[in-house]
Amino acid sequence: MNRQLTKSIKAALAQISAMLDALSDEQYGRSLPILSGASLGGHVRHVIEFFIELDRGYRSGDVNYDARHRDRAIEQQRELALARLQRIAISLDKENKALLLTTATDQTCFQVATNYERELVYNLEHAVHHMALMKIGIGTLTALQLPESFGVASSTVRYRQAQCAP
Repeated sequence: MNRQLTKSIKAALAQISAMLDALSDEQYGRSLPILSGASLGGHVRHVIEFFIELDRGYRSGDVNYDARHRDRAIEQQRELALARLQRIAISLDKENKALLLTTATDQTCFQVATNYERELVYNLEHAVHHMALMKIGIGTLTALQLPESFGVASSTVRYRQAQCAP
């Protein structure tokens, strides 16, 4: 298992958890026009469900994010979301193994070969993308100051640091 990868994922999940701790239930579930009517809870739910589907796919050998179970309770209940984030962080440390990724286009369904660590990388990048959207939503709700790196890809953070170096 790639410990640096799981450490990075756990750090991102901890940032999301800290954001949730600073929000009220109403703020968490509020529909936001700037997010096309989605709520912060909707984005958190989406991230959580991808990790849950990866865990399910790890056990079966077939990951299918399109067929994931959508649990509206996660987007409406902060405490439930926090519990799921904690459970995900605990469950990440698995051995790498070959998996199939099932996905679909408008015309057909197909499978591609992948592996657990590759899907963890995908889920991390997917989470960071949604964290960027959450950060936009936070700005319309509250004066909460999220970390500068919240919702920013690690490659972008390194690039910005290099630009500031003498």
